[in-house]
Amino acid sequence: MPQHVRVGAAQIAPKFFDKQGTLEKTCHTIQEAGRLGLDLLVFPETYFAAYPYWRGSVSVRRSTELIVEMQKSALRVPSEEVRLLEEEARRARVNCVVGCNELDDRPGSLTLYNTLLYISRDRGLVGRHRKLMPTHSERVYWGMGDAADIVVVPMDVGAVGGLICYEHHMTLLRAAMAIKGEEIHCAVWPGWWRVEGHLGGKSADPGSHDCDIEPAIREYAIENQVFVVSSSWYLPDHEIPAELLPEMRYNLAAGGSCIVNPAGLFVKGPVFGEETIVFADVDLEERRLAKAYFDCLGHYARFDLLSLCIREEAWTPTGPRRVPAAGVPAPGAAQGGGAGARKSGPGEEAT
Repeated sequence: MPQHVRVGAAQIAPKFFDKQGTLEKTCHTIQEAGRLGLDLLVFPETYFAAYPYWRGSVSVRRSTELIVEMQKSALRVPSEEVRLLEEEARRARVNCVVGCNELDDRPGSLTLYNTLLYISRDRGLVGRHRKLMPTHSERVYWGMGDAADIVVVPMDVGAVGGLICYEHHMTLLRAAMAIKGEEIHCAVWPGWWRVEGHLGGKSADPGSHDCDIEPAIREYAIENQVFVVSSSWYLPDHEIPAELLPEMRYNLAAGGSCIVNPAGLFVKGPVFGEETIVFADVDLEERRLAKAYFDCLGHYARFDLLSLCIREEAWTPTGPRRVPAAGVPAPGAAQGGGAGARKSGPGEEAT
């Protein structure tokens, strides 16, 4: 594993509700990242190819119609689009983490998931993380991930993991990522905002220190002794389909992408109000310094007092399935119901 790596966040506006247009733009962005010499490039939450910025401002009927549009611009795993992303990452020599709306791989289902795809420049798709708990009204649009989605993926730059938006406030999930050995963390968001009142209201506010992203990613870096590559949406009005403009009252996509070191200090950014790749060179030796001072899995862990149980099996309509090391279960491959099938109860897998 190299000591110095170049990491970046793709603060790039997708083609809203346009899977093919977003794919083309993504490939161009990966090519540019290759020219810049990036080792790792992170795209925002649901970059393919819509975040529901209309939530709370449309009727139930209209919301349902827009879910169908989200389905049409979503990715499947595997698919031709994912294969093309793998090829582009290989050609450009860039590892990629791509946020997307993902259509369920279980036969008969059209449930959407808020997903991160981990694409190695050498090995293609090596992992998948589905958001475990969509936040508030997001639950109308996305299903919930399961135990298969608590993953840290080995890449040639180190052990890479990622969480989506308010997953960064899930205490036990942060601990699970540390336990799984994460070294570089990918944090993805729908933008940057000002929290108004008692958490109930938010409005786009570039640079606001009233945004919970800033303390969340800085504390995450300190708490788990990791580098954080934080990638946020940027969506100017001219990139919004004209028919959606009156309904996009919750558009928080002001940017805010940045890179934080294990001391919780900004290495680059946050950057607002422009399409760009926010990147920086990081020295992985800084993790040793952080660990020498505060090691969340060593002398500060106190496993004799506190422990965490992590389930290691996903679930299907026909029972549990064991997840391969790559973190991407084979479509429809269940391991339940037969003679000798392994049944696990809650918390069986202790870590």
